[in-house]
Amino acid sequence: MSKRGLSMEEKKTKMLEIFHDTAEFYSLKELEKIAPMVQSVKDVLDDLVGDSLVIMDKIGTGNYFWSLPSAAGATKHAILAKTTKELEGINSKIEETTAALEAAQRGREDTAERRKLLAQLDELNTTSLSLKAELAAFGAADPVRYEKKKEAIKVCKDAAVRWTDNTLIVLQYASGLGAEDAQMRGMLGIGEDWDDLKV
Repeated sequence: MSKRGLSMEEKKTKMLEIFHDTAEFYSLKELEKIAPMVQSVKDVLDDLVGDSLVIMDKIGTGNYFWSLPSAAGATKHAILAKTTKELEGINSKIEETTAALEAAQRGREDTAERRKLLAQLDELNTTSLSLKAELAAFGAADPVRYEKKKEAIKVCKDAAVRWTDNTLIVLQYASGLGAEDAQMRGMLGIGEDWDDLKV
């Protein structure tokens, strides 16, 4: 007959019994000597600390663990109160969601008129999709795209006119300082065929 090992819950219970029976503080090494029947004492302690059933504190260079029966009861009461509050919040949300669902379902009863309206909606959605596909086929002839391109062209033309004006102002300013117009045009790469865009 093979001997079955202890489950994690049984190990945790045995470890808590050690703390509660003695009401002492222990280091990890001391607990490994006291509880040899509990394999992987460190893992069990980590679980108990994570569950707030054992307290761990660093004193000097060592870690010490303890758990008093009164503290364990207070911890369990605190966990119970917190869990009860969370449960009340969840139940409240369930009630709100149920009420909202019932309100949303009102007026959506399966009637002949509702079925007729849903069929009409499906038909209109199908028509809308086919019209959008037909409009996409025209591509560049789309009136919305045409207006956007027209606006973009106007912005570009306004910018070109502004920079043409700025260039003329620079040429006039340089001429006023004594620079030759032909030499300035050559430096700026402006040929004889350059026109003022406003004309």
